[in-house]
Amino acid sequence: MISIVDSGIGNVASLLKMFAKLRIEAQLVRTAAEVAQARKLILPGVGHFAAAMEELRRRDLVDALNDKVLGERIPTLGVCLGMQLLTRGSEEGGVEGLGWIDADTVRFAFPASSPQEKIPNMGWRPIAPCQPTPLFPDIGKPWRFYFVHSYHVVCRNPANELARSRYGIDYTACVVSGNIYGMQFHPEKSHRYGMQALGAFAELS
Repeated sequence: MISIVDSGIGNVASLLKMFAKLRIEAQLVRTAAEVAQARKLILPGVGHFAAAMEELRRRDLVDALNDKVLGERIPTLGVCLGMQLLTRGSEEGGVEGLGWIDADTVRFAFPASSPQEKIPNMGWRPIAPCQPTPLFPDIGKPWRFYFVHSYHVVCRNPANELARSRYGIDYTACVVSGNIYGMQFHPEKSHRYGMQALGAFAELS
């Protein structure tokens, strides 16, 4: 069973629909008591970093999430803004994140010598895995996913970088730290590629 954190900041309906297509049981969890029963967690998110962290705190979810993710070390996946929330903090709002990944979230900025891409980064982009991972079992396969984001994650430790992509600059597309994974793209909007990635996450133990 996949538990999707529904704190009002994520596109949970699309995730539920994708898991239904995969015939994988998934449920929404909204309270600390429900989070405490989770065996696998997905933290989705869209919108503003500071508002998202405030909502998690308002619902008293941060301690419950820490207990499950850092204490019990259950498989956990952050999606889009949810991946950014895994970091130490963001330039967007200047607030601290969950701090599960030793990384920072910054706004896209392009060198003067390179094309000035439009922000947000929106559309289909290829990714390149940086290390073997069960999420992308065929590391040589051309994986493509749908992105929509104005901020990106910068890992302090290269070992936390799971995959990269490019939009004017190279940037981190996926992160990992033990039982914790993050996807900057939207797997629920990425058709068969997203189905494969979410299906692989569901198989983690």
